[in-house]
Amino acid sequence: MSTRRHGARQEPEVHRITSAPESPADDLARRQRRYLWQMGVRVVCFVAAGLLWSHVPLWVPLALLVAASVLPYVAVLLATTARRRREEPDVYYEAREIGPAPRKDELGGGR
Repeated sequence: MSTRRHGARQEPEVHRITSAPESPADDLARRQRRYLWQMGVRVVCFVAAGLLWSHVPLWVPLALLVAASVLPYVAVLLATTARRRREEPDVYYEAREIGPAPRKDELGGGR
């Protein structure tokens, strides 16, 4: 069902800003903030493991130490992975098929 009236003026195409890719500076800033948060969690894990060492069962501080040792690896993986810039497919052209070459007798003029 169309909402346009017959004979109504056709408006130009409007591009949405939400479909624009994120700028490289914004992407870098977002990844840096995420990395710093993860390293902050790592520091909290180390401090909590030290403070809780003699007050809770041994598995709690050990789990915190394991988490603190795995977090840098995960943080680096996530920080170096940029978002995909486009939702569109990578191919921007339509493939065309080239037909077979003409036969000698179709070329004309020659024997």
